[in-house]
Amino acid sequence: MIETLLSIRHIFEPQNIAELGKVTAYFAFFGIIFAESGLFFGFFLPGDSLLFTAGFLASQDILNIWILLPVFFIAAVTGDSIGYSFGRRVGRKIFNREDSFFFHKKHIDKAEKFYEQHGKKTIIIARFVPVVRTFAPIVAGIGKMEYSTFLAYNVIGALLWAVGLTLAGYILGAVIPNLDKYLHVVVGIIIVVSLLPAVWHVLKDPEMREGISSKLGIGKKK
Repeated sequence: MIETLLSIRHIFEPQNIAELGKVTAYFAFFGIIFAESGLFFGFFLPGDSLLFTAGFLASQDILNIWILLPVFFIAAVTGDSIGYSFGRRVGRKIFNREDSFFFHKKHIDKAEKFYEQHGKKTIIIARFVPVVRTFAPIVAGIGKMEYSTFLAYNVIGALLWAVGLTLAGYILGAVIPNLDKYLHVVVGIIIVVSLLPAVWHVLKDPEMREGISSKLGIGKKK
């Protein structure tokens, strides 16, 4: 399954999408960020690397930064809002849903624990945590957070994540000569950095640490 998801992710790399033409690329970018922001099957999409790389492509005049920024911002806000609406409508019945190729209850459980730990600001923090960012708005809807409150955090998170990472790619691409030669390295660093909050969350959670230790056979008595 992991190999399949990785192969699908490769299709959605910005360089590949940009080759389809600018108009098609903008629509594709909107769909990817929209899906990853609130549709449960979008958790595997390459949000962080896509935003940064699209910004870089704009710095090389392949794409237009002034189109990318509103496209990504609107996609992130509306995607989260759809996820919230889905969670509010379905409620805790989603925990009874059978696991499938794109849906695993463990992702909802992880987002719920993250929400319990960080409260409302989860909507902002989760933007930078892969998988959790997809399910956080759904959990907010399940918990019946006031929509006005959710929307405020949603907008702030979208600005920091969707607009912030895109501008980072654009600015670095404009000021660093030949960044394209090291783009894969930079994107790799971004992906690693984006995973750090999730790793930190796991390390702080005794239950998760014990679960990982038991799977790895660490700490077992001989």
